[in-house]
Amino acid sequence: MVLVATVIGLVGGLGAVGFRLLILQFQRWIWQPEGEISDSGGLLERIRELPEWWVIGAPALGGLMVGWIVHTFAREARGHGVPEVMEAVALHHGRIRPRVVAAKALASSLCIASGGSVGREGPIVQIGSAIGSTVGQFLQVSPRRLRTLVGCGAAAGVAATFNAPIAGALFAVEVILGDFGVPQFSPIVIASVVATVVSRHFLGDLPAFEIPQYSLEHPAELFAYAILGLLAAFVAIGFTKSLHFSEDLFEKIKMPAPFKTALGGALVGVIALWGPEVMGVGYEAMNLALTGGPGIGLLLGLLAAKILAVSLTIGSGGSGGVFAPSLFLGATLGGAVGTVVNVWFPGTAPAGAYALVGMGAVVSAATHAPITAIMILFELTTDYEIILPLMISCIVGTLVMSRLHEDSIYTIKLRRRGVNIKAGQDVDLLRKVKVREVMRMDVAVALPNDPFLPLLQRLYHSGDGAIYVTDTERRLIGVITLGHLKPVLEDINMVQGLLVAEDVAAVGGPTIQADETLDLVLQRLDQGYRDEIPVLEKGRFLGVVHLSDVLERYRREVFKHQMAGTLASGLSAGTEETVVHRVGDFVLAEVDAPVELFGRTLTQMNFRSKFGMNVLLVRKDAGGLATTSGVTLEPEPPAQDYCFQPGDRLVVFGKEKSVNRLQST
Repeated sequence: MVLVATVIGLVGGLGAVGFRLLILQFQRWIWQPEGEISDSGGLLERIRELPEWWVIGAPALGGLMVGWIVHTFAREARGHGVPEVMEAVALHHGRIRPRVVAAKALASSLCIASGGSVGREGPIVQIGSAIGSTVGQFLQVSPRRLRTLVGCGAAAGVAATFNAPIAGALFAVEVILGDFGVPQFSPIVIASVVATVVSRHFLGDLPAFEIPQYSLEHPAELFAYAILGLLAAFVAIGFTKSLHFSEDLFEKIKMPAPFKTALGGALVGVIALWGPEVMGVGYEAMNLALTGGPGIGLLLGLLAAKILAVSLTIGSGGSGGVFAPSLFLGATLGGAVGTVVNVWFPGTAPAGAYALVGMGAVVSAATHAPITAIMILFELTTDYEIILPLMISCIVGTLVMSRLHEDSIYTIKLRRRGVNIKAGQDVDLLRKVKVREVMRMDVAVALPNDPFLPLLQRLYHSGDGAIYVTDTERRLIGVITLGHLKPVLEDINMVQGLLVAEDVAAVGGPTIQADETLDLVLQRLDQGYRDEIPVLEKGRFLGVVHLSDVLERYRREVFKHQMAGTLASGLSAGTEETVVHRVGDFVLAEVDAPVELFGRTLTQMNFRSKFGMNVLLVRKDAGGLATTSGVTLEPEPPAQDYCFQPGDRLVVFGKEKSVNRLQST
C-alpha cells in the first residue's frame, strides 16, 4: 500500500499540474492568443478590454463544448466532482471509470478557461480519485483498499493544488472517506506528501494567494470573528440553496443538455459585463480582497454576483468545483466585515485579515469540514497567530450551518439522489426493498364486535404480539396489545361482559403501505406497536412487518453488496468473455440479457424454475451511465421488482448448459 500510494501521489500530482497548465493554455487561446495571460494574473485586464460579444460568447461557446463532452463521454463529470467521488466510495466500493480522468480534465478546464464561474479544486479531486480508483482496479485490490486508494488520489489533488500536504490528507479522510483510521490515513498521508513534492517541483514553493501579514491587535476582536463565522454560515446556506434551485430550474427547461450549458455560460458572460471578477476560478479577485483594495459596496456586490454566476454555471450543467467559489465568497464577506470593523474600531486588524479568516469560515460552513478549512488556511499563511480567530470563525460557522441546514454543499446533492452518507454507507440499501417482500400475512385479526374475554385469552396464551381489529372489508380500525389493556385489566371482573374488540382497540397509530420501502419502517417503528407495524394497501389491512424481519433483510442486503463488490472487482467493464469461473458442473458467467427479458421483472421471470440458475448481479446499461444521477453504475444485486432493459448484462450462477440455453433465448 505504501508503494501504491506513492505511485498515486506521483501521478495525482502530475495530473494536478497538468490540469492547471491545460486551463492556462485554453485561457490563452480563448482570451489572448498572444499569450500575455499567465497563471499569476492578467485575465481580468484582458476581459475588460474585449468587446461585449466576446465576453458573452466565449463562456457560451465553452459551455456548449463542455455540455457535449459531459453528455457524450462521462455524465459523472458534470458538476462539482466531489459528491460523485463520495458516492463512489459509499455505494460502489470506490470504483470510478478510468475515462472520468480525461473527460473531467477536458470539460472542467474548458469550463474554467472560457469563463465558467467554478473552481479547479473539485475537478482535481475527482481526477485524482479516478486515478487512484483506476490503479486499484488494475491491481484488483479489495473494496476496502480500493476506497483508501480513492482517498489517496483525492488527497494528492488537494495537496498539489494548495501546496498544503496536511490539508490534502485531512480533506480525504474528513470529507471523502469519513474515516480517520490509521490503516486508511497512512497511505493517504504518503500520497499527499508525494503530490506536494511534485507540485513544488513544477510550480515552485509558492502560496496560492497573496497572504497579508496577520496580527490580533486586541482580544475583543475575537467577538468580531465570531460574528464573521455566523455570517459565513448564512452565506453558505444561501449559496447551497441557490445552487440547487438553479439545478431544478434548468432541469425544467426542455432543450438538449449542451444548449442548457451554453445558456448558462452566456448568462455568466452578461454578469461579467459588470464584474469580470466572477469569471473563472477568481484567484485574482480574492487577492484583491486580501490586500484590502475594494470598498464594501464592491465586495458585497461581488459576493451576490458570484453566488448567481456559480449557480448558473453548475445548474446549467457546467463542470467545475465549488471549493474555490466558497473561498471567493469568504474573502468578499470577510473583507466587508473587516472594513466595517476598521471604521467602528480603528486600530484593529486590517480588512484583509478578516478576508483571510472569512475564506476559511465559509468553506468550513459549506463543506461541514472545519478541520480541513483550518489547516488549509494555516498552511497557506504558516502563521500561528491566525489559528485562534480562524478556529473561532470556522467552528461557529460550521455549528450554525449544521444546525440550520443538515447537509453540506456536497451531501445535499447526494441526498437528492436518495443517498444518505451521514446515516452510513449501507442504510439506504433498504430503500430498494418493498414492504410487501418481508411482511407477514398470518396475523391475528378480530372483528369490531368480537367479545373481549376470548380476545384477551388468545392474546395472553398465543405468541401473537397484537390483534388487529378490522371491519368486514378488512379496513383497519385499531390494534389490541397487552400494553393497551393494562387500565382495563384492573377492573376485569366488572367490564369483561360489557366490552368488545372495538372498545379496547388503540387507534391512530402509524401504518405503512405495502409498496413503500423498508427504510420508512425504521423511521416509524419508534411510534409503533411493540416491534411491528400494520401494512395497508388501498385502505385494506394486509399484514404486519416486524423489526426482526427488517433487520434480517438488512443483513442480507449488506452481505449481497459486499459480495457484489468482491465479485465486481473481477469483472472488466467491457468484457466479452461469458464464463468467469467454474465450480464443478456449475459456472459463474456474465451474459447479455436476452430480448425476452426486456420489460419484465426478476419476479416475473422466475429464473430458478425456468432456467435453473440464479441472477446474482446486473450491470445496468452497457455504457455504464445512469439516466438519472449521471454516475457510474457497477454490477449490483437486482431487486425483485427490477425491470430488465436493453443493454443489461447479467452475472448468473448455474450449470453451463443452462447458461447456454439462456443465451440462445
